[in-house]
Amino acid sequence: WAVSLAALLLLRRTWFRDRPVAGNLRFGYLVAILFGAGVGAWIFGTLNLWISGIGGFGRSIEGAVLGAILAIELYKRANGIAARTGAVYALPMALGIAVGRIGCLLSGLEDNTHGIPTGALWGWDFGDGIARHPVQLYESLAMAGFAALYLVMVASGSARWKRDGFYYAVGFYAAQRFVLEYWKPYGDAVPGLTIFQMLSLVLFAYVIVMAVTADRAIPGQKV
Repeated sequence: WAVSLAALLLLRRTWFRDRPVAGNLRFGYLVAILFGAGVGAWIFGTLNLWISGIGGFGRSIEGAVLGAILAIELYKRANGIAARTGAVYALPMALGIAVGRIGCLLSGLEDNTHGIPTGALWGWDFGDGIARHPVQLYESLAMAGFAALYLVMVASGSARWKRDGFYYAVGFYAAQRFVLEYWKPYGDAVPGLTIFQMLSLVLFAYVIVMAVTADRAIPGQKV
């Protein structure tokens, strides 16, 4: 969270000084993000554990992403906000996930985010003597790579990356998450797909719709 907040504040002082959300609505906007992310994280994280035959409650980054998006879209609709407001969150999201997954990696088996056993040289022993795919590290490196690409493209003056970067971030995250699920020990929600692969498809559909309609956004508010 600290890394994401730092990135957000930096972008607000550099490339994203315009504020598409009116001052009197910003607090509610922030509450919607936090509430949606929290609810989504707990619901889908816990649902995945139950499907996988594991007791207790869980949290999910992908659930948080989807929950935040849904909450914001509802908040915008309720308050008549027509502008697209996600662009500034592309880098904070990517960096937040990249750093957060390192924490998951170091949390061990109890975090329930580890991969399946592997004979690969880079297999990670989480303390029980079994080498497993360090899928948390895979995801961390993938999102760090996206963050680096995003910075290069925006710094080079790419208007499209500045405008649609959030959709690229969500789409990339969903794509790599869909693939990484095959190296995780989670149970299927439907035959052949885990709950997170299903969420990845939902997020990817959202990205396609938003990217296709980007040029129809209100002039001067494509942020």
